[in-house]
Parts: sequence; structure tokens; C-alpha cells
Amino acid sequence: MPDAAQPARQTEPVQAAQRSEPDPSGRPAQTGQPAQATRATAPPVVLFLCVHNAGRSQMAAAWLDRLAAGRVEVLSGGSAPGQALNPRAVAVMAERGIDLRRRRPRAWTPADLARADVVVTMGCGDQCPYVPGKRYEDWPVADPADAELEAVRAIRDAIEQRVRGLLASLEQEGATEPSPAAPT
Repeated sequence: MPDAAQPARQTEPVQAAQRSEPDPSGRPAQTGQPAQATRATAPPVVLFLCVHNAGRSQMAAAWLDRLAAGRVEVLSGGSAPGQALNPRAVAVMAERGIDLRRRRPRAWTPADLARADVVVTMGCGDQCPYVPGKRYEDWPVADPADAELEAVRAIRDAIEQRVRGLLASLEQEGATEPSPAAPT
């Protein structure tokens, strides 16, 4: 049963369909005409998971926060959270104008999993949970834990490209509105 405080959201891709029932405005749809896709009443929820929640998942969450500009709810967590964020991850994200200094590693929770429409795992294998019925993506992104600064920059850039692809797929599926102007 949905929580009254949480608005209902559609978790399946929105697709135009043939219909004859009235559209949301109350006007009958034209038979044989594609229906206008309806949008979710709440933004989709994306959960990024890695082991320590100190590098990859934090960078991915920060990128999606920036690029989606409020059109997606973003969560991140780890199966064995570290004590602090990787300072090189913080530094390379700052180079792009994204401040991670106030973020802290945290464990994922069952509530995070329940709320997530999309779960993105990065390097946690069997340590990351699996819930049937959720959309999962496993991103094979190197761990920045012991990497040199230049390698962490490459990881940052790879994560950015994957996040852009994820956001584009959410827009294409109708789970979120297209960006009015792509942030940089």
C-alpha cells in the first residue's frame, strides 16, 4: 500500500498507445491516434551502489543531481561504507564545479531499495542487493580507491558519460521530462 506522504509514481516506461478512453483533460481521444504519454506524478528514484560509497557511487549521484536538476531523486549507498569520501574523488569533482565535501558514505537501506526505480551497481558484485522487478544496471567502472589523480579523472569522466546515458534513457522512457537545456 503506498505511503500517503509519498506521491504515487509510475515505474514502467511510458509509451504512446492506441486508446479510445478520454485523455487526462476529459476530451475523448481520437480512435487510431497515438495517446499522449502521461508523466509520472513523482520523479523516478535512482539508487547508486558500490562497496564503500566513498568514490564511484558518490560521483555518480553528484553527476545525476547536477544533470537532472531535480527531475530525478538520487540516492547512493554502500554495502560496507567507508569512513570518509575518497579525497581524490572530491578533488576531481571540484574541478568540474561539483562540491562533495559535505557528503558522507552511508549504508544502503531496505527503504532505499524499496523506493528505487533504477539501481545502478558499481563493483560490488554479490555484496549489492538484488530485488526482482527493479531495473538494474551494472557499470564496470574502476575503483578510484588507490588510483592516481589522472586515473580518478578518467573514472569521473566515464561515470559522467554513463550518467548522461542513464538520464537520456529515463527521458526517452518518459520517466522524467526532457532537460530544457542540458547542464554542463
